[in-house]
Amino acid sequence: MLTRDSIAFAVAEAAQRAGAEVVLTSFGRARRLTERSAARLPVPADVLELDVTSVRDLDAICVEVTSRWGGLDGVLHAIGYAPPDALNGRFLETPRESAEAAFSTSAYSLKALTAALLPCLRAAGGGSVVALDLDASRVWPRYDWMGVSKAALEAVGRYLAVYLGPERVRVNLVSCGLLATPASSGFEMFGEFADVWAAATPLGWDKRDASPVADAVVFLLSDRARAITGELLHVDGGAHCVEQMLPDPRSVKREQT
Repeated sequence: MLTRDSIAFAVAEAAQRAGAEVVLTSFGRARRLTERSAARLPVPADVLELDVTSVRDLDAICVEVTSRWGGLDGVLHAIGYAPPDALNGRFLETPRESAEAAFSTSAYSLKALTAALLPCLRAAGGGSVVALDLDASRVWPRYDWMGVSKAALEAVGRYLAVYLGPERVRVNLVSCGLLATPASSGFEMFGEFADVWAAATPLGWDKRDASPVADAVVFLLSDRARAITGELLHVDGGAHCVEQMLPDPRSVKREQT
């Protein structure tokens, strides 16, 4: 979580209002921003150091959580990153290293985080893992390797649901409608897509209101969703069931630099 405009902040706020105790994670220079946001929650929350690409951080996070609380009931995966040369029309030019970075940070990290925290979930008698997604059943022009990574994220979620079911750990994804967040700022066509999205949704959609997504995440984290796993829940105003006329990615020329 970076700012109050992030989906993660909205989830933390909704979870606290539902009675949950919340702890956040961040790392590096972004941690200071996260700490500022954490202080503005209804109940100020601690921020633990965690870079999901660091084996050392992953090993340490469960030890820290166990020492503080003894166990963990739920985990939110709100993590995504692709290098600039893996987005915005550079699909054919993206080097292997950048594609791998997008996959590692945005998809493999769900497995890495869940496995690292599994002892904490076991200690609580099971629990729930929820990941934030953007529907990967279609091509989003110029979303490129992030779109590929989201497709991988959905597959990782299904496999985790199968392997962790016997542990009484549920794994689900929430496919969010387009929201104006720090993460979307790096996607050049966000504004155009958001306008198309809002016009297509049967229920309407406010790109600055993350509360519908947050409420759905809190539901999946709760015992009320105790029989749901391996699910991809669309929280998008119904846009996923309507054919949307998105730009042809081949007809959109990126500016040469």
